[in-house]
Amino acid sequence: MNTVYLILISLAVSFVVTALLGFVLIPALHRLKFGQTILTDIGPRWHARKQGTPTMGGLMFIIGILVACGVSLLVCKLTGTPAFNAVTAVGTQEMTKLWAGLLLALLLGLVGFADDYIKVKQQRNLGLTEVQKTVPQLLVIVAYLTTIQLAGSRSMLIPLVGRVSLDSVPGLIFFYVFGACVIYGTVNAVNFTDGIDGLCGNVTVPVGAAFAVMGYLLKNTSVSFLGAALAGACAGYLIWNRFPAKVMMGDTGSMFLGGLIAALAYALDCPIILLPVGIVYVIEALSDILQILAVRLFHRQVFLMAPIHHHFEMKGWSEKKIVFVFTLISLLGCLNGVILMQLTLQS
Repeated sequence: MNTVYLILISLAVSFVVTALLGFVLIPALHRLKFGQTILTDIGPRWHARKQGTPTMGGLMFIIGILVACGVSLLVCKLTGTPAFNAVTAVGTQEMTKLWAGLLLALLLGLVGFADDYIKVKQQRNLGLTEVQKTVPQLLVIVAYLTTIQLAGSRSMLIPLVGRVSLDSVPGLIFFYVFGACVIYGTVNAVNFTDGIDGLCGNVTVPVGAAFAVMGYLLKNTSVSFLGAALAGACAGYLIWNRFPAKVMMGDTGSMFLGGLIAALAYALDCPIILLPVGIVYVIEALSDILQILAVRLFHRQVFLMAPIHHHFEMKGWSEKKIVFVFTLISLLGCLNGVILMQLTLQS
């Protein structure tokens, strides 16, 4: 089967499954009283109106993505697509990276689920402590890096430069240290981005689409249909999460998304591509870091409130305007990422 058709099937399945799950999951979350607790000391005071909005809505797109992957693999098998063997044959790099990446995202989503569950049960905006979240995150990340490294991932694709070998002791050390920083940073940056209705979902749709295109360019079928599934699932989720949101993804969803996005970059051996493709996540994380450093070192604030989307809220921007502008920035960043990848392949 042509990869383009596979991308479209994955996109459609994830969109439909995620959108339809809203009719089931949101009423269930209401019945379970899994509502968000809002504290105005870590967000604008007018966010208090979001109190009680169901959280853990990320389960919708997690299921949607998994179903889309299953359907994509089934279609590959039924149509005799050669790529089916690459993503199912034990020992192949593509197979290992696909399943290890999905497991990474699911386990990080499980950490987020524990955080959400504690918030709901104890009716507070803070669930797990930073240490309680960071330790399992890093353990899962190191296990993931070890898995793909043992499977043969010993080089890195650098845009406009080419492949750089990491098959040495210094290279191995760099692989683990850099990888842990990149994946941990991505997971938490995506988590920071999930702060207002529709923001994280909207900026992630073009990210998924960009990975689908880059997977196509690099002839990596699993990245193509997984990126498409990510884009479709986020689009389906936005039916319920656009302003005013009827459900929030919670840390369950944001940590899963962060893990999956990082895994897609590593499946291409090109984690650096996250800089342009995930430009909004980068800006959100940097704004939070700068704010913390400025307050601790100089006792001054760089922003009215961090992460930066709250700064614009405090400046009077509506949530819809912030989402529109940030989504446009994400689109431009993703376009640049795809162009960089194309130029790299041509060089």
